[in-house]
Amino acid sequence: MDFAPTEEQAAAQGLAARIFGDLSTPERLAAAGTGTDAGLWKELCAAGLTAAVEETGLLGLVLLLEEQGRTTAQVPFAASCVYGLLAVAGHGSDEQRERLLPPLRDGTAVATGAFPARGGIRADGGGRLSGSVPYVPWLRDADLVLVPDRERRLWIVRTGDAGVLAEPVETTAPWSAARLVLDGASGERLGGAGAYAAVLAAGRTAFAGLQAGVCAGSLARAVAHTNTREQFGRPLSTKQGVLLRAADAHMDTETIRVTAYEAAWRQDAGLPYGPQALTAAWWASEAGKRVVHAGQHLHGGTGADLDHPVHRHFLWGRQLDAYLGCGSEVLQELGESLVKEGME
Repeated sequence: MDFAPTEEQAAAQGLAARIFGDLSTPERLAAAGTGTDAGLWKELCAAGLTAAVEETGLLGLVLLLEEQGRTTAQVPFAASCVYGLLAVAGHGSDEQRERLLPPLRDGTAVATGAFPARGGIRADGGGRLSGSVPYVPWLRDADLVLVPDRERRLWIVRTGDAGVLAEPVETTAPWSAARLVLDGASGERLGGAGAYAAVLAAGRTAFAGLQAGVCAGSLARAVAHTNTREQFGRPLSTKQGVLLRAADAHMDTETIRVTAYEAAWRQDAGLPYGPQALTAAWWASEAGKRVVHAGQHLHGGTGADLDHPVHRHFLWGRQLDAYLGCGSEVLQELGESLVKEGME
């Protein structure tokens, strides 16, 4: 295994780091509220970073999402790439790719997904979908939503069509979320029998990469704070308890990162990576919440300030902790997959 980024991946990551660092400031994040920072999204798309994901692969996307997570940038980058670009490119027909990919590449269309499947959507023989999904991130900003039905078949639904309703909901992380309600909505099939599992695995890997960035950003803020904050005439960073807490958080962050890298690398190499994606998701859940709790704790009373930037990392980390399956749920799924694999 070689996780070293290619020249193209490294260039895209560097460009993303600069754009997110320059534009995803606390002031702009506060102004964006729970919606998308339209200016930042436009800048990312104009720089070709959304379109580049097709060329740089899942590992390239993980690298870009790390940079987003460091600043908790308020854009639907992960959702639109996983449930839009990569899903259509990997599982769409020639006609679907020709029709749907151009607006997804340039950002004029935004996609999201009603994942994971919870059995709330049923489809009739004519491709009409009914049911509801209680929470879909970025749905209020999406033009397309990828919906799995009870049989885990994938359908593309246009949010502006008849029978499609997005009821705004608020979550811990400000991801412009909404409850999806379908009442005889027209759906367009995407992919075959294995498409759902493939998109879910890619999503778990990508969002683990996002969690690695969120954790890295939280820890970086905690390090900066404890290096400058003094207690009894000494920086907090010289206290053994602080050092040990930060060291544990660093190791957890690196574990999330390397497991996401491994899963993404295997997918790009055409190797089976279902267990690796579940492993990355488990670490993103279990270790991720430890890191963002540590980041807030190391800020002391400042960490309780809802307006402090570290609090955004805490909220994002806790949302990612349960998105696409909480730790215990993912661990059970991983165990079942390993047992099944051993019996084959």
